[in-house]
Amino acid sequence: MVLDNLNTHFEKSFVDTLGEQQATKLLRRVRLHYTPKHASWLNMAEIEIGVLTRQCLNTRCETSDALRRNVKAWEQHRNKQRKPLIWTFTRQRADAKLKRHYVS
Repeated sequence: MVLDNLNTHFEKSFVDTLGEQQATKLLRRVRLHYTPKHASWLNMAEIEIGVLTRQCLNTRCETSDALRRNVKAWEQHRNKQRKPLIWTFTRQRADAKLKRHYVS
């Protein structure tokens, strides 16, 4: 499992939420890999997948070959644009937006 370094993504949070027995059972089945604290490439990948979904995958394709061609054409066009990803979502905004998911 690939995770960013949000405090809810550490083993202790699993134990706090699920209890010792259930967390141990779950954590035996997964291996945690954390992204670097100074760079969140996982968020960038999620954003790019969202753009792909909105710009390319929002229409029906009759065949898997047609889908592959559409995605390849989108990818080539997207790469030619060379648009940088400018990260603007701060930790404070994340805390405000996601506070209902935090364990008290």
